[in-house]
Amino acid sequence: MSEAVFDREPFEVRMAARQSTPLIFNSPHSGRIYPEAFLKQSRLDARRIRKSEDHYVDELFSHAVTAGAPLLVAHFPRAFLDVNREPYELDPKMFDGKLPSYANVGSTRVAGGLGTIPRLVAENMEIYAHRIPVADALARIETLYRSYHACLRRLIARTHVRFGQAVLIDCHSMPASIRTSATGPRPDFIIGDRYGTSASQDFSRAAALFLQNLGYTVTRNKPYAGGFITEHYGRPTHGLHAIQIEVNRGLYFDEEKLEKKPSFDLIHGDLCDFIDAMVALVADQQAVRPLAAE
Repeated sequence: MSEAVFDREPFEVRMAARQSTPLIFNSPHSGRIYPEAFLKQSRLDARRIRKSEDHYVDELFSHAVTAGAPLLVAHFPRAFLDVNREPYELDPKMFDGKLPSYANVGSTRVAGGLGTIPRLVAENMEIYAHRIPVADALARIETLYRSYHACLRRLIARTHVRFGQAVLIDCHSMPASIRTSATGPRPDFIIGDRYGTSASQDFSRAAALFLQNLGYTVTRNKPYAGGFITEHYGRPTHGLHAIQIEVNRGLYFDEEKLEKKPSFDLIHGDLCDFIDAMVALVADQQAVRPLAAE
């Protein structure tokens, strides 16, 4: 497998001619181009394999570009390669051949079937009909994964140099059935900052409060505190902040029909306002001092 499998670039950076804010937006799971060779390896049909997509999240946050921020978008699907994992979180039972010694085979994400090369999509559906060659997995990582993260690192580094800080918003969606606990509320949005370790809590609180003021149910860090991207790139003491935002798919998407709801435009509009508010917040902070670590 390689980038040549795709009939367009595996990812792209959408941005205006001039970046005017230290915000960076990332949509790593909204890819919806499924390589033919991958589909032939799968036991799932073309509909069921889409169950793990962050459906249309790149469109929900498209206003980022108008607001002066870059938006990095994956075109390859999460079921094919998950860039929100360590580079080598791999389940040896999935592969024909021996994994390299540096592979992390014991993580909780691997155990749950959600490693860098996932074994499952949502609802615990097995992706592959048979074991796949180790060479296939390593090729996806060496070509797509590494180039994606190299691009994200460049965006963050250039932003940090230009503005004195960089604020990454990692954009995701979650199943409509998600609850904070067995009897807890069903959140509309979850803001994750790795329990205050990946971003200024002032920024995280402001993001949650703005959405609450729009009438949404918002929680922080439960059940999603942020994945590898948030944890890896968030270094508040160095002026590098990263939060994860999860949007409840039930707000805008029919998970059975796999199509947008009529409410899509409303949610998109509210997220346009959210993006503008975050740009304004960072600009206000920048005028006084960059976002502080806590």
